[in-house]
Amino acid sequence: MSLASVQKAEAANLIPTYERYPVLLTHGRGVYVWDVNGKRYLDLLSGIGVNGLGHAHPVVKKAIVKQAGKLLHTSNLFFHEYQAELAKKLTKISGLDRAFFTNSGTEAIEGSLKIARAYAQAHNTNGSGPKWKIVALENSFHGRTYGALSITGQKKYRDPFEPVVPGVEFVKLNDVADLERKFDHTVCAVVVEPIQGEGGIRPLTQEFLQRARELTKKSGALLIADEIQSGLGRTGKWFAYQHAGIQPDVVALAKPIAGGLPLGAILASSEAATAFHPGMHGTTFGGGPLTSAVAVAVLNTIEKDGLMKNAVIVGNYFRNRLEELATRHKFVKEIRSKGLMIGIELDSADKAKTVVKEALAKGVILNRTNDTVLRFLPPFILQKKHVDEAMKVIAPIFSSLEAQ
Repeated sequence: MSLASVQKAEAANLIPTYERYPVLLTHGRGVYVWDVNGKRYLDLLSGIGVNGLGHAHPVVKKAIVKQAGKLLHTSNLFFHEYQAELAKKLTKISGLDRAFFTNSGTEAIEGSLKIARAYAQAHNTNGSGPKWKIVALENSFHGRTYGALSITGQKKYRDPFEPVVPGVEFVKLNDVADLERKFDHTVCAVVVEPIQGEGGIRPLTQEFLQRARELTKKSGALLIADEIQSGLGRTGKWFAYQHAGIQPDVVALAKPIAGGLPLGAILASSEAATAFHPGMHGTTFGGGPLTSAVAVAVLNTIEKDGLMKNAVIVGNYFRNRLEELATRHKFVKEIRSKGLMIGIELDSADKAKTVVKEALAKGVILNRTNDTVLRFLPPFILQKKHVDEAMKVIAPIFSSLEAQ
């Protein structure tokens, strides 16, 4: 099979929603993938933050093979041995009490919003009127289903699908005064990405996150943390909100949780979880035996292999190398990072496009987000030698841009 034949088949049969890179990948191992022609690529995107353990990790392979030979699917009408074990691990590392499993991050967000509004309805006993409004952030991204889309603070994603779900108010990034102005008794939840991912790797300040926690706690609204991209060890802690010393009421997870298999999760405090009772929410595939078994293995490996510590060490090394590069190029506006979640903002979208395209041609995978930001979401197993390998490709590209 060739790239051309696959491109032709897709053009004839798929709904055209993706602008794919012109590469046909066939297999991967560790931090590398190979295309149909045998060319090797250093994967610094890891399936947009999904392959935290890299490709073909032996722990993931073993868990998949073992469980695939036993039980793939039961539906949530029956018990299986892994869902409770996975929930126990997730609640322990998050400081929360309950878990619900989904198929994806956007579904985790949808369920979190349902919890917020159901909780508000159940606790509307003070006569102050209904709580229904969701406060979200400008420049945020939470997913592509209608609820998630409606709280996404980038008009380019929402506008083609108007009217979206009503009752959402957007606050300026890290603007505490704007948050205080727009927060009132009608708010049932504030939704934050502790580090905006699609928005260009933009961390929320400790001051902003703590004030959001204070306001929601005082009013009885819920604080929802979207940790889909930043969670489960990428930033050097299990969750990015832990850097700010706060505890949300609800957390949405997905991406690296099951080593590449589709799985998401909602974590909630016992109080927030009272919003749901049997029949109010559900899923056919979420938390099935295969994905749950693999997720348990993934979490155990992140902990056992010290991958959060590695994210800090290698992430700091990567940032330092990039900062050295930035001192030589005025078109670099800013570098933002936490652990192995790294963004480099350039002064134009065209430059960012050029870097991504030329890096791919030379065997390094990264991508561009928020138009002008180069995004790096490498596997948690990345080593300093891989950073050096990447810099040998990226540095000459930057030099060629400077010369233009």
